[in-house]
Amino acid sequence: MHELSLCESLLDVIEDTARREGFSRVRVVRLEVGQFAGVELSALRFGFEAVKPGTIAHDARLEIEQTPGTAWCFDCEKTVTLEDRLSPCPLCGGGRVQPSGGTDIRIRDLEVL
Repeated sequence: MHELSLCESLLDVIEDTARREGFSRVRVVRLEVGQFAGVELSALRFGFEAVKPGTIAHDARLEIEQTPGTAWCFDCEKTVTLEDRLSPCPLCGGGRVQPSGGTDIRIRDLEVL
């Protein structure tokens, strides 16, 4: 389950940021996870709960916003939102689409003390 290693990396980033910015506790972690990021959200939540004890985020709540997957359609030359990486273009039905967004995982913000 790569979500566990993602959560460990997330906590590393949070703890590095806390040292740099001078906060001692995290109350809320808000993530943006792209629809095409290849992350199982329930596994990510489970992983976060598993790795946060004994860290600066031991009482933190994880909030996840899933961002849509987008792609460039070579047929109609437009950026479109896709439900699935293999879906055809919803505008023209063309099958020549290249994912262009919704592949990221990023920390949107933290509520800290």
